[in-house]
Amino acid sequence: MERTGGGEERTSRRQLLLAGVGLAVALAPGRTAAQQKMAQKLVQYQQKPKGTQECDTCLHFVPPDGCKMVEGKINPKGWCALFAPKPK
Repeated sequence: MERTGGGEERTSRRQLLLAGVGLAVALAPGRTAAQQKMAQKLVQYQQKPKGTQECDTCLHFVPPDGCKMVEGKINPKGWCALFAPKPK
């Protein structure tokens, strides 16, 4: 996200595109666990949170260190462009 002059955060086109791809993959009919997950680099995965957004508060996070959408080990305090907050 980018900050505007007023201190507001703005989502980049790339983040929106990646989130849309992730959503489309998640909602695809017949999706199975055997399907490949996205590479960490593709979804801009990082080991640290982005503001208040962190993996352990994401809908896709699978404790203790996994993700439904992203391959490999995931730091619970990390972040990626597919972040979707868990419903409260």
